[in-house]
Amino acid sequence: MFKSIKLYVGGAIERQDLAGKLVDFGYKRQDAVSEEGEFSLRGGIVDIFPFTFELPIRIELEIDKILSIKSFTAYKGNYLWEHRMVIILPFSRHSSYETEFHFGGRQDAALAGKKAAISKLEPFDEKFPLEKFVDINIGDYVVHNHYGIGRFRGLEKLKYADKYKDNLVIEYDKQERLYVPVDEMHLVQKYIAFHVRRPKLHSLGGKEWLRQKNRAKKGIQKLAWELLSLQALRMSSTGFGFSLDTEWQKEFEKTFPYKETPDQIKATWEVKADMESCRPMDRLICGDVGYGKTEVAMRAAFKAVMDNKQVAYLVPTTILAEQHYENFSLRLESFPINIEMLSRFKTQGQQKEIIERLKMGRVDIVIGTHRLLSEDASFKNLGLVIIDEEQRFGVKAKEKLKTLRLTTDVLTLTATPIPRTLYMSLMGAKDFSVINTPPENRLPIKTVVVEYDEDLIRQAITKELNRKGQVFFLHNRIEDIEKLKQRISRLIPPGASLAIGHGQMNSGELEQVMADFFRGKIDILLSTMIIESGIDIPNANTIIVNNAHTFGLSDLHQLRGRVGRFERSAYAYFIIPKGELISSEAEKRLAAVEEYSHLGAGFKIAMEDLEIRGAGNLLGVEQHGFINAVGFDLYCRLLKEAVSNFKKVGILNG
Repeated sequence: MFKSIKLYVGGAIERQDLAGKLVDFGYKRQDAVSEEGEFSLRGGIVDIFPFTFELPIRIELEIDKILSIKSFTAYKGNYLWEHRMVIILPFSRHSSYETEFHFGGRQDAALAGKKAAISKLEPFDEKFPLEKFVDINIGDYVVHNHYGIGRFRGLEKLKYADKYKDNLVIEYDKQERLYVPVDEMHLVQKYIAFHVRRPKLHSLGGKEWLRQKNRAKKGIQKLAWELLSLQALRMSSTGFGFSLDTEWQKEFEKTFPYKETPDQIKATWEVKADMESCRPMDRLICGDVGYGKTEVAMRAAFKAVMDNKQVAYLVPTTILAEQHYENFSLRLESFPINIEMLSRFKTQGQQKEIIERLKMGRVDIVIGTHRLLSEDASFKNLGLVIIDEEQRFGVKAKEKLKTLRLTTDVLTLTATPIPRTLYMSLMGAKDFSVINTPPENRLPIKTVVVEYDEDLIRQAITKELNRKGQVFFLHNRIEDIEKLKQRISRLIPPGASLAIGHGQMNSGELEQVMADFFRGKIDILLSTMIIESGIDIPNANTIIVNNAHTFGLSDLHQLRGRVGRFERSAYAYFIIPKGELISSEAEKRLAAVEEYSHLGAGFKIAMEDLEIRGAGNLLGVEQHGFINAVGFDLYCRLLKEAVSNFKKVGILNG
């Protein structure tokens, strides 16, 4: 049994006992907590920064009873989330299974030490919790590793050898009840899956759960084997080892107008280390909208060009290609580097000419849509492929990318948050960099969900234009977008310019609209979802989303991320029809997006988003059934167990 301290709201604990246990667990007492492995005591307040947690937690005691457990930010002290139960592990720089997924990474975890610790790993076991919070409410569906899916009915005291102890009560089929001692809470987790249908409860003592779990285990082992085999194949093939940074590289990096965040520095370092090794890189950079992934990619691209290699930067939309092209051109104007863009915004003749120059090696960096993967597009000396939001490309494009991965350095970027538990279970089978620290001076986006109200729309637009800003107005139906334009034009100040942008416009017209908005010539852009992916206009800090109830949670989060790139406060208005009934699912999504409006909310949103899109994209459709069968948390534990066991038998020891 692994060692842990389990705390839960309503549980009894003595302050000094807890302090003693924490010291035994390797924690240091401080006046205030600032990093992992620290705790502090002040009256009825105990602050702990547990090992592997992103944030510290504050425990409020009344005499010897826990009143509340909350996550908070160490630097500002803001409360973020309330928790029901928490599992705290011993603090150690090289814990047997923890070091491997030290989430978000601290600078001081020297990688060499990390790798040495990982190689001695005892295999991970499904009883180890990946998620250290057990946030379940009465009535929630839960999964017990040994007994399957039931419903949580609360806590109840039962007598064990003259002592009353708290138990989690789980109700199964035919109203049978299972009493789980709180010491075993690590075997229980909330049931989360892709579908919204109610899961079927298992019966205690039945064989169905074991059958389902074993079937899922087999499917998960197959996935782990495929991932590790691909990795082994990559490890055994020889790629190009890039040179160390040049003077020009340092000059180029100095032109970044912002201060790098610790996670950005770490991700850049990891990417460069991959590029300098002789094995092909295949790294995924995951970070919330606007957290500076593109800058890491830009530095990698520059590094590749310094070794006379060509770079292909693949993006899902023409508009994004245009925007990256503008940004790259600006940043690289003082260097002799040829950049081109390949997309439907170019005429056939222009496209042909660019492809010719690519073949001859006269283009260093090409930014484009899936057009870059066409049969006729070939390179003289391709060294790096950067893929933005791979899940948005079609099957054919993905197949082509799969073969590229075995010989070329590939860097993938995504803003779809990948749930933390999945990230942890895939460590060792996939190379990740997570950018979790918000840029300096970034303010949270003020988020409001309201019924359609023209006065409010007028106020929101006027307020933004008065501070010389710009507005995104999103309406995702082309058929009545013109009608809406007429309505909005009556609400905006005289002299303000309003333009429409959507995917069915001819490419020249759309390109012009986007370029004008980008350069500040248009005040309000009324558009469809074409702006969802990655568009970055620092001067646009108000977004109004019409019919917000029709969007998925990740979409709402991505759209909100289009604003707030600047040091001024940003606003997101999610508008729902007046007096119309909306589904309870839509209500839940809107409540979640309103609640998680602070910085870095993406990971929480990924868990709330029951389609768990980030997980779905990464794992592929055939795995969805297994997630539904055993619930997301146990799925991740079984995946980590499979990866760990395969590594132990040496599939990857080359």
